[in-house]
Amino acid sequence: MTSTPPPSSLDPDIAARLKRSADGLVPAIAQQYDTGEVLMLGWMDDEALHRTLTTGRCTYWSRSRQEYWVKGDTSGHFQHVKSVALDCDADTVLVKVDQIGAACHTGARTCFDADVLLKEDPEEDFKEGLIKEGADSGTAASDQ
Repeated sequence: MTSTPPPSSLDPDIAARLKRSADGLVPAIAQQYDTGEVLMLGWMDDEALHRTLTTGRCTYWSRSRQEYWVKGDTSGHFQHVKSVALDCDADTVLVKVDQIGAACHTGARTCFDADVLLKEDPEEDFKEGLIKEGADSGTAASDQ
């Protein structure tokens, strides 16, 4: 969306609060409403947010196709909206949904389970790492 966004029916009070990227978009995080599972990240402009708020189904802006898409219209993997919230800076939308089927275009339940960078319970690894780092670093008191 490099041009001016199309006119929107989004409530002007909501529109005035949004902090958009240079291309007029805000990231929209989809989260499973009852488990808290983070499902995916999509992009919304004012009209996509308006459609999401008024239809009860997530509507996103496709940056590659330059068009709106409603989650589930082609895949059958619907997102039924339970709530929508802005973060404290009004630059990200959190959409709590009831996800039907996969959320990820790869067919996975979530877009965030394929490439885990840090495992869920790293406490012991951190302790070991800190101990090893302190013991192996050779840092002298004068270096600190």
